[in-house]
Amino acid sequence: MNSNPLVTDRELAFQLFEVHDAPALCALPYFSDHDRSTFDMTVSVAARFAREQLFPTYKAMDESPPVLHDGHLAVHPAAHRLYPKLLELGLLSATRPYAVGGQQLPSLVSIASQLVLMAGNAAITGFPLLTSGAAHLLERFADADLASWALEPMLSGRWGGTMALTEPHAGSSLGDITTQATLLEGRRYRVRGSKIFISAGEHDLTENIVHMTLARVPGAPAGSRGVSLFAVPKRRLEGGALVPNDLRASQAIHKIGWRGLPSLVIDYGDADDCIGWLVGEPNKGLSYMFEMMNAARIMVGANGVATASAAYHQSLQYALERPQGRALSDRDPAQPQRAIIEHADVRRMLLRQKAIVEGGLSLVLAAARLDDVASHGVEASAQAEALSLLGLLTPIVKTFPAEWGFESNALALQIHGGYGYSSEYLPESWLRDQKLNSIHEGTTGIQGLDLLGRKAIGDRGVALRLLAAAIQRAVLQAAESAPEDRGLDALGGALMRAMERLGGVTMTLAMKGATGDVASMMRHSTDYLSATCIIVVAWQWLVMATAAARGLEGAPSKADAAFYRGKRAAADYWFRTELPRALRHLELCESGEDSFSRIEKDEF
Repeated sequence: MNSNPLVTDRELAFQLFEVHDAPALCALPYFSDHDRSTFDMTVSVAARFAREQLFPTYKAMDESPPVLHDGHLAVHPAAHRLYPKLLELGLLSATRPYAVGGQQLPSLVSIASQLVLMAGNAAITGFPLLTSGAAHLLERFADADLASWALEPMLSGRWGGTMALTEPHAGSSLGDITTQATLLEGRRYRVRGSKIFISAGEHDLTENIVHMTLARVPGAPAGSRGVSLFAVPKRRLEGGALVPNDLRASQAIHKIGWRGLPSLVIDYGDADDCIGWLVGEPNKGLSYMFEMMNAARIMVGANGVATASAAYHQSLQYALERPQGRALSDRDPAQPQRAIIEHADVRRMLLRQKAIVEGGLSLVLAAARLDDVASHGVEASAQAEALSLLGLLTPIVKTFPAEWGFESNALALQIHGGYGYSSEYLPESWLRDQKLNSIHEGTTGIQGLDLLGRKAIGDRGVALRLLAAAIQRAVLQAAESAPEDRGLDALGGALMRAMERLGGVTMTLAMKGATGDVASMMRHSTDYLSATCIIVVAWQWLVMATAAARGLEGAPSKADAAFYRGKRAAADYWFRTELPRALRHLELCESGEDSFSRIEKDEF
């Protein structure tokens, strides 16, 4: 099966131009040189490259992961052919200003392009995307001297970049890291320690790799308030030449998925000669790194959608082609078997995949559009509101495509039946890949704590009120766009009731916290996250259903009419089968149910 579209052209066009109105962003000065034609070209070139060059290499790279030998790691030969072409596509600098060689594209368009590339082969796209994030940190926080020698090689792709955060003993608890940085002179420090799970921490695609590293300086406050950020290159410049910087990969992590992108243990300063450059001010490293991490969480969401989308289209194609069994009403064994898509349970599984994949895609693109307004909007108030709502949505964007996407990937494997439970067919590899998305850049549990404790309650409910206002606008637009479609009215009413319930439960939990019962407030933070994910994706499905209703009124072609009817079916499915589950999650949040906090460790 080589005809997998990964994400269809029709879906990308619908999302960008009928749902999220990408051309309207051209009214902002930063994007004024663009129009729909440049957006179309950007996405179509990426999609063609993903289907024709990335996807054919995916299985080979999954089956032959790179091997670490004596501190050096050689990636799959296909990566050497593909990496320069990814740079030519502008993957490193698409949204960057013209002054640094960027294209000043909206994040909305850039992430749509990146997502289809990820669907083709996420591992190879990880190399430039990690470098892009690291370079963004230098752009934002590095002094002129550091930026003068490190930034251009990274933005050109000659050097790579990583996030080097966690350590073997610390995991996600970054306040407990112990890597040390001792001042030499100016902003140069001697770094010593070890980092683990460093994606692209060693490879032979670039001549150098800059590790954006968290470490402590002597006398730093305990915990997260005492963490600083350093740029630590694999090789440092001396006399115009690159020389070893006493930094080496000591161990490769044998991952069950994402095998083409190496994950490593990196040791700093075994010979006490590893030099790092302080980025920004001391003891503010974690706040700087969170800027990169938040952007990375959006990219994790995009990858979750991409991985689920590739598997969905593979299972759809299989269901259309695989004959097995007959209709329940047909007992004649002489009659030919029917394609399995004609069986009701297979259609159920396909529709659930569709609802998850396309709902997740719209969610990711909604977040990207908010980022465009927050970064480049004209009015300060609009920027502030977009930034606040984006902050609320970030843990949701990270979580929904990972958790629901894993279920979608499992359904793709189920549709393939016994063949799916084999490495000869692709669904098992995508299932392995997808699982990482609920772990890296903050586990689902951490996202729940962030959403409830910081984003929903921490700003006195400002972001949640902005979400409620956005949902109310979507409900009104649905009523205005298709006044004859009473089904949209029903969807809008159900969504408003769910949002009101979410607001009420949030207030109840906030009151518990205000009285000092923080443990009770946060006990069901993961349930709170699940409920909010379901409601937010229902919002996106209402927006898509509204666009589909408009499309159906415009005398569409037969193919377009089928496309729009499919959207309405998926929206109805989400509201009728999934939205009620949000209410159960909210009941748990409010009830004070404490079984898992009450049980003692010796009772398991």
